[in-house]
Amino acid sequence: MNRCLLNLFLVVALAGPGASALAADDEAPIDIAYYPIKPSIVSNLTGGPKYIRCDVQLMTERASEIPNLAHHEPALRHTLLMLIASQDGAALTTPSGKERLRTAALDAIQTQLETLTGSRIVDDLYFTAYYVK
Repeated sequence: MNRCLLNLFLVVALAGPGASALAADDEAPIDIAYYPIKPSIVSNLTGGPKYIRCDVQLMTERASEIPNLAHHEPALRHTLLMLIASQDGAALTTPSGKERLRTAALDAIQTQLETLTGSRIVDDLYFTAYYVK
């Protein structure tokens, strides 16, 4: 009887990590794709420097969602323009100000997409050009 319990214990112990590895294989594979918001975002700013021009790329881990991003681009562009227009130009010239804008823009885009599609779709947002004057 003790030998049976030992064998059962070994089977359960060995199946644990394998079972979780099998479950991970069942998840959808990550298929990273980028979607550029074109043309460049150009907006007036409040205070300090008066305008910004930036290029934005949206990153998703599900390339199959690119058509959804294209379909909703007008709403996403509007969301970015409204966010950027409310920013203080002086703050956007510092590295920490740029990063705060990037994270705020990502959050705004994800919120808008969740409202429109029921899913956040975008996993990250990158500025590929950034000019404040």
